[in-house]
Amino acid sequence: LAYRTAGAPRVALITDAMGAAGMGDGLYPLGPLQVQVKDGVAMLPDGSSIAGSTLTLDRAFQRALLVHGLTLGQTVESLSTTPARLLGLADSTGSLETGKLADLVVVDSTTYDLVAVMRQGRWVLGGDRFPTVKSA
Repeated sequence: LAYRTAGAPRVALITDAMGAAGMGDGLYPLGPLQVQVKDGVAMLPDGSSIAGSTLTLDRAFQRALLVHGLTLGQTVESLSTTPARLLGLADSTGSLETGKLADLVVVDSTTYDLVAVMRQGRWVLGGDRFPTVKSA
C-alpha cells in the first residue's frame, strides 16, 4: 500500500531490530529485560507478548522482493537512496557515484542471500570472492 500510494522515493525500508537480530535462538538482554528468541521471534519469557524485532536489512530486502513483490529498483532505492536523502547524507552515500563512499552489498542473484559487504571501499565480508581494484 505504501509503495502504491507514495512510491519508492518516499518509502524507506528500515529495521528497529534489537541486539539479538541475526542471532540464534536463546536468551538476550533488552534493556532491563531478558528476552527469549525462538525461530526468530523475540518474546517476553512468559510468552505474553512480542518483545522486539530480530529483522535484519538483508532479510527485509529478501521479503520486499520475494514476498511483497517489489521490483529490484524499488527495493534498492528504499534501502539506500531514500534513507540517505532523508538523513541528509545523500552527498556522501546512498548510491554508487564518483566522490561518494564506496558502501555496497553483493547478494546472490537468485536467493538474494548476502554474499559480500564493502564499507568505505574496503571489503568487510566476503571480499575474497572479488578482485581488489586500486584507484589511480
